[in-house]
Amino acid sequence: MNTVTEPAYRNRLGYQAGLLGGFALLSAALLIVGNLSTHDVIEKRLDEDLQTSLERVIPASLYTNNLLDTALLVTDAQSRQVQVYRGLKAHQVTAVAYRIIANGYAGEIELILGLDSDGRILGVRVLSHAETPGLGDKIDDRKSDWILGFNGKSLENTTTAQWNVKKDGGEFDQFTGATITPRGVVKAIHQGLDFFRQHRDTLLTLPQAADNPAARGP
Repeated sequence: MNTVTEPAYRNRLGYQAGLLGGFALLSAALLIVGNLSTHDVIEKRLDEDLQTSLERVIPASLYTNNLLDTALLVTDAQSRQVQVYRGLKAHQVTAVAYRIIANGYAGEIELILGLDSDGRILGVRVLSHAETPGLGDKIDDRKSDWILGFNGKSLENTTTAQWNVKKDGGEFDQFTGATITPRGVVKAIHQGLDFFRQHRDTLLTLPQAADNPAARGP
């Protein structure tokens, strides 16, 4: 009975390394192709999710433009870049919305804050959080209406002292057994309003229509 002898080159270190490298290159190529083929789909889905979030904090009656087309980058007091989305109507900025970050019990809470041109809150919604179910997750409007209590609030009609939970002498309810989360959210919204006050002129001013077609509006 004849025994098939394995070619000697297969036992060489160079061959084995080359074979492994070839498989690695093939895997990398497949990953790149897969990423390129799904990139546009993912980007579209992210834009759709963002558009939905913006529509929840800026009423449709306040704008006639695509909110994603009039985004503006503004640097805040901590040197962070804040992406601001602006609603336009009759060649004027009628509303703005941007993300804010609160420190909750279980980590960062991402919210989106919508304001009218006078700095009054149109709406606040939670985008992501890791708070405890049944306790801190009441910040989510799908769990309770607590977050709706900020509608209409501004720095003009609510004093600095009132921008606290009731346990700290403020105006806003805390949750039984979970004070840290609402305290963090109240603080973040207050800071979000202060951001608007500091950058009001920038946020409400559009470039000349000749330089920016979006500024012409409908």
